Amino acid sequence: MIVSHNELVAAVNKAFLGMRRTCGEADVIANMVADLQMVGLDGVRHFNSASNFIGLEDDRPVDIQLRSDNTVEVDLHKASLACHLPVIMDYSIEKMVGKKTLKIELNNCHNRWLAYSELVKLAAKGIACMARWDNGSSPKSTLYVLNRGCVAPELFLSDLPLASYEHIHNMTIELSVQDFDIERLSDGYQTHIESEALFKTQEKAWNDGIEVDDGEWAALKETATAILVQSSERSTQGAGELTAS
Repeated sequence: MIVSHNELVAAVNKAFLGMRRTCGEADVIANMVADLQMVGLDGVRHFNSASNFIGLEDDRPVDIQLRSDNTVEVDLHKASLACHLPVIMDYSIEKMVGKKTLKIELNNCHNRWLAYSELVKLAAKGIACMARWDNGSSPKSTLYVLNRGCVAPELFLSDLPLASYEHIHNMTIELSVQDFDIERLSDGYQTHIESEALFKTQEKAWNDGIEVDDGEWAALKETATAILVQSSERSTQGAGELTAS
């Protein structure tokens, strides 16, 4: 089905607000989902998947430190990246001042596709970005490269078996004031989704509306509605108790 940008952002915003999380800003996460959906990379599906687990995650700040080798190391305690990445990136950009490169090691995190929105913003700041991660499911490996001045990344995917599953909940982001060698980095990846294709999909979404799978949209609306009903029931119970007293 086709939905507007406002409809999508509003639905995700309501769903996340209803989760009553301390970490994460609903409007920022809603735009992260919309930006990913608009380039055809299933933002709604990834948010729906996250919604099944966010309520079970530790709702606390990440542990973050800057190592001497110019690496920011972050432990997200098995939380969704969407709830923490904007703050992590602000911290990292601040630590990159005066440096040519910076590596960010994100450990114990989920929903890494939702990083797309925050990473795209870097190009406007004159910073090239490379991100990569491994999955326990398909695709096995993902590589994202956005060089300076680009409006969308080059995406590379691989389904070759992983040598190790030790890092399937981690993500590495590298920032640089110089462009990355895409040909070298992408060696061994079987699938290439070109930057131009992502940009065209985004333009079409702005002009014609955002295409969302019917089932995924229904699941998102159900999450938002169920949470609103729960909130309403709590309010009613609270009002009743006040009246009775």
